Amino acid sequence: MTDALKRLSDEGVAIWLDDLSRKRITSGNLAELIDQSHVVGVTTNPAIFQKAISGGEGYEQQLTDLATRKVTVEEALRMITTADVRDAADILRPVYDRTDGQDGRVSIEVDPRLAHNTPATIAEAKQLAWLVDRPNTLIKIPATKAGLPAITEVIGKGISVNVTLIFSLARYREVMDAYLAGLEKAKAAGLDLSLIHSVASFFVSRVDSEIDKRLDAVGTDEAKALKGKAALANARLAYEAYEEVFSSDRWTALERVGANKQRPLWASTGVKDPAYKDTLYVDDLVAPNTVNTMPEATLEATADHGRITGDTVRGTYEQARAELDAVAKLGISYDDVVQLLEDEGVEKFEASWNDLLKSTEAELERLAPTEA
Repeated sequence: MTDALKRLSDEGVAIWLDDLSRKRITSGNLAELIDQSHVVGVTTNPAIFQKAISGGEGYEQQLTDLATRKVTVEEALRMITTADVRDAADILRPVYDRTDGQDGRVSIEVDPRLAHNTPATIAEAKQLAWLVDRPNTLIKIPATKAGLPAITEVIGKGISVNVTLIFSLARYREVMDAYLAGLEKAKAAGLDLSLIHSVASFFVSRVDSEIDKRLDAVGTDEAKALKGKAALANARLAYEAYEEVFSSDRWTALERVGANKQRPLWASTGVKDPAYKDTLYVDDLVAPNTVNTMPEATLEATADHGRITGDTVRGTYEQARAELDAVAKLGISYDDVVQLLEDEGVEKFEASWNDLLKSTEAELERLAPTEA
């Protein structure tokens, strides 16, 4: 066991766990990861909840109570997921207090079926913040076109946000703009900006999965030499954009009145291609004031054999641009790839949510008391 996780933390990368289940909470595993593995936050998504609740362990009593009350499946699901997030937030509360609110956070996502509905996303975000009722919650809003004005509105109400499903550099700039606009609204409303936090979840591995597939289709030696490079290049150029926006005059005016920077969060950092080292999207994305949310397998791999050698992002921007340009010259459209990935991301989360609704409904029916 190396001390790679500590070195990663010391470099300014907050380690968050991309997983949550009731068993992880009640067994003490989450507390152990915080204590021993430098974990300072948790992210959830519909796929994570689908896996946890369908697995069933720890949920039967609450499901039985909900079935007895004859609640709708949507209400049951929100009662279950918010209970897990609330309990995880309580476990992480000391981290939140120690870091002045920057870490110790748990994210919960708005219903993915609302990804293209701005007013419903705003209403759902407000409802989730009220239901969880913990200051160290982040409400996840997807970075769709409809999500952008919702981000501004929700931040403007003083609710902290994790913006998810960011793939494109242009959309990332729109996300940062939406965050700053939200802070300006919050300031105009007299809110304390120091209490508002946000992360922007920039997805990594899926970019390589899609572009590598297209490079394989091209099939030349030049194309094969570019495999496994696009995702890192994309993320590194996102960090360049972050540095630019958060050194602007517009940002400085907000920072003077207590605003917090919206940190880049590297999401989808589990390596999908076995040909690549399993810590690729950790070792090669080290930069100050970032978050890396890892599945447990990636967390364990990093602890075991991660190579943390300092900042691996700043100073790489020219090379990153050259690599994305080389991909484009082979006829692979960056805009087409990132739009496809956003569309697929929303569809996958919606499918997971629908599966979760179906499996929860089946459990409620199974556990419902028989009528006398």
